[in-house]
Amino acid sequence: MSEKNKSEIKIVVELDENQVPEKLLWSAKDGGVELEESKAVMLSVWDSKSKESLRIDLWTKEMPVDEMKIFFHQTLVTMSDTFYRATGDEKMTDTMKQFCDYFAEKLELKK
Repeated sequence: MSEKNKSEIKIVVELDENQVPEKLLWSAKDGGVELEESKAVMLSVWDSKSKESLRIDLWTKEMPVDEMKIFFHQTLVTMSDTFYRATGDEKMTDTMKQFCDYFAEKLELKK
């Protein structure tokens, strides 16, 4: 595969003495992102051999709980959209969206 057919996304995790993330930086040069700071990262990878999802969930000590709730809500909404694009399953997508609305309502995220 030539270099033109590759794209790299990089996550740098700076840890404290207890191995707790202090700083998260990410880069995606093709997207114009170079060492941008983030307070939380969720990454899922599908392992087709073992038929399971592998995850990395990280957040810094400075990630406020109220922002984490918003982050989760937005991630769930995005997952619903991705699920629809990947499967075309409108009925389950609607069910997922209803849960997202319920989630936001219970956490008082929607004004």
